Amino acid sequence: MNRTQSSVTQIALSLTELMTMAELALYLRRTRSGVDKLRARDSTFPKPFKDGDNRRARIYFVRSEVDSWLRGKLESRAEAV
Repeated sequence: MNRTQSSVTQIALSLTELMTMAELALYLRRTRSGVDKLRARDSTFPKPFKDGDNRRARIYFVRSEVDSWLRGKLESRAEAV
């Protein structure tokens, strides 16, 4: 596999990792407004990226970033106990 094919494969894999706000809410077992409150309260929460400049453009989160954030929260919880 050459470098171009590798980067295309990497982009395709990262696209499958994208979650919409609705999918993220289901994943975290929260409401959409609950996710918004969590994002406002916790500055370490993964930043989304917006699909466009419009105020109503859809936002996406990268699943691996959310998983890393959750792992970090669980590890810090275990250290506190």
